[in-house]
Amino acid sequence: MSPQYLDYLETHISDPSLGTLLRLADALGTTLLELQGGDQERPPGQGQAPYHPRLRDLGEQECRALLSTHGVGRVSLTTPHGPAVFPVNYEVAGEAIAFRTAPDAAPAAAVGNDVAFEVDHVDDAMSRGWSVLAVGRARAVTDPDAVRRLDDQAHTAPWPGGRRTLWVSIGVDRLTGRRITAADDV
Repeated sequence: MSPQYLDYLETHISDPSLGTLLRLADALGTTLLELQGGDQERPPGQGQAPYHPRLRDLGEQECRALLSTHGVGRVSLTTPHGPAVFPVNYEVAGEAIAFRTAPDAAPAAAVGNDVAFEVDHVDDAMSRGWSVLAVGRARAVTDPDAVRRLDDQAHTAPWPGGRRTLWVSIGVDRLTGRRITAADDV
């Protein structure tokens, strides 16, 4: 398979033939089921480590670019029962990270506290991935215009459904990230 065709498969919506998928799975040392995402119920990271892995720190600009892809991240905070991590749908709002929750839901306990927010991507089939960590103080967004702007720019509705009327904004004090690839990846 030519590298150009493989690049096309990775970057475009396509419908490769079964033979192409089988050859690709074999070349990657994986199964057709894993290549097609049939192993989605397993936690990520159970694939093989890349050949000659390379772990590198990400700069702030690259971290911000990865954060801006939106989706689901995890907010980590200290609760009366100890540390806890909660998945949340999030938005990047200027220099801050914002998420919606219900005022009585567990993630609302972030308000007024220092928290960590993490988002990542793991590609088991290609044995690569990245992780971005933001640390800062969380506050409730109470200004009606700011709430309206966040509501208007939201890319998704919160997955848990129901009324999520409290926007929480995390002011980013520290932003770090790392990416793992094979050493021969550019």
